Amino acid sequence: MQRQGRTRARRKRSPAADLPQNASKTIDSETIEPIEISLPKNMTVNQLATQMDSDPVDVIKELIRNGIMANINQLIDYETASLVAGELGFTVIAQTTDEGKSIDILEQIESDDPDKQVVRPPIVTIMGHVDHGKTTLLDAIRQTNVTGGEVGGITQKIGAYQVDYEGKTITFLDTPGHEAFTAMRSRGAKVTDIAVLVVAADDGVMPQTLEAIDHAKVAEVPILVAINKIDVPDANPDHVKTQLVERGLVIEEWGGEVIAVPLSAITHDGISDLLENIILVAEISEFKADPDRLAVGVILEARVDKNRGPLATVLVQTGTLQIGQTVVVGGTWGRVKALIGDSGVRLDKIGPSTPAEILGLDQVPDAGETLVVVPNDKVAKDIIRKRQRFMQDGQQMFSGTTLEEASMRLNVGASTDLSLVVKTDMQGSVDAVVDTLEKVVAQDRKVNIVHAGVGTINESDVLLAETSNSVIIGFNTRVEPGARRLALSKRLDVRLYDIIYRLSEDVQKALDGLLTPDLVEIVEGHGEIRVVFSVGRRTKIAGSYVTSGRVSRNAKVRVLRNGELIYEGLISSLKHFKDDVREMTTGFECGIGIEGFNDFEVGDVIESIRLEEAN
Repeated sequence: MQRQGRTRARRKRSPAADLPQNASKTIDSETIEPIEISLPKNMTVNQLATQMDSDPVDVIKELIRNGIMANINQLIDYETASLVAGELGFTVIAQTTDEGKSIDILEQIESDDPDKQVVRPPIVTIMGHVDHGKTTLLDAIRQTNVTGGEVGGITQKIGAYQVDYEGKTITFLDTPGHEAFTAMRSRGAKVTDIAVLVVAADDGVMPQTLEAIDHAKVAEVPILVAINKIDVPDANPDHVKTQLVERGLVIEEWGGEVIAVPLSAITHDGISDLLENIILVAEISEFKADPDRLAVGVILEARVDKNRGPLATVLVQTGTLQIGQTVVVGGTWGRVKALIGDSGVRLDKIGPSTPAEILGLDQVPDAGETLVVVPNDKVAKDIIRKRQRFMQDGQQMFSGTTLEEASMRLNVGASTDLSLVVKTDMQGSVDAVVDTLEKVVAQDRKVNIVHAGVGTINESDVLLAETSNSVIIGFNTRVEPGARRLALSKRLDVRLYDIIYRLSEDVQKALDGLLTPDLVEIVEGHGEIRVVFSVGRRTKIAGSYVTSGRVSRNAKVRVLRNGELIYEGLISSLKHFKDDVREMTTGFECGIGIEGFNDFEVGDVIESIRLEEAN
């Protein structure tokens, strides 16, 4: 829909035969000549629509198609506005600064020249269940004793190491688990080419194994399975293979495409077979990069050294990083003073797929941030100033996903499926919920179950939902406090249900594109029951200590026992000593009565919540 006045493109009647090739777009016999416009560094959706003489609704729809939820007064940046303007038929020729000059931010982030690309080493991540031998396997591959220096068998930090096998180089990422793997991906950093899933032959597929599988699938990387501990007495590799098939990983010897290698990280049996298969997958995938361009990489870890200042481990993804170059990483920058390889040797430069510790940054960056080489210090400072203004202006590019927003994307054709991360209280519930959701369809739209598991909703679920643009569904379960804070900060939707038809009804509405903002639950506070009082024959009061937030009279509450939901209802009375009170805050004791519930136990947690219309 267009406003009267200037249209989005000037049109003139012209015979199609007279048109020069690629000179302009042609619709029937009309030639469309794109209008050239300049845009400021920040603007509202309404301002962009006004500048293009377009309806704001068209701009909002285009933003939704590109995964950005914004209202008419939402502030958007130059890059986003340029994308929308291009889709609506305009050519953006410049970004205007306060001085009226044009700038091109991070122009180094460009595609590699195909003619200059060469084969690079594959980047491999080791994933799997705790205690299944991930670090021991990496130790066996590197021939060093990493495990012995760790506390409790948990990797102390994220690192990257290169090994040579029969003339081929392989880069291994040593992560503390799939959570860190996905945390880096949640920042847009695709750091892995191949995932090696470690499964103990005596233990089989475990919950964290299933999570690792789903995280690797979302990353869309090839999966190799290392069936570890074949040397132990209870080893049963065939049972592991059967469990993998049940989870959609059909191994090669059973007619599938997933390579499974039996091995022992202790005796080193099968290690050579694993490395050979990694090289085979890498050769088939043909991982390439352009070493002659300015480097782009990703930060794997960062810390402060008391003698040398900020240090960060960078993995170069393309290009070559050299001593003396100026780099920008997130909200910091610096000049490369030193590059230290994984063996402790100082290097002059590093190429694609090569890790090194970098010295010279102004501040400690976050893991997963992108490192980009820029021409000089002035450009770096300009970029940092722009990013700081970006944050100060309060701009937020909404990468989060709510069920209502997913419904809007489906409605405008920006997506064809609804991705969900599902957690329930027990395995039987998982099967029932997944079966119900997979039957919900609407035209050509369907539900995509990214991950389904048992237990509380944790931070790993939130990170997986972020990287896969999914909505988190909980059935008869609860959200861990850390996961709730993370979901709130990332603007991710966590929907809790206890009646399955309400769940299927909401999902059906979302697929139909009819879901409107609903009531959402906001956790106000928690109280721990310290003593239980009897009041009369049938009524009990929970003597509680408010551990966080506040508890309000007439509020909706949940009673949690050992982390499990046992009752949900309304507060019937709230007293401080003998006085009725409206609310109690952190650090105070109070007596809480709940409508229809008397089965209190010392140690139970009362979670106070309020309902609020979703924004």
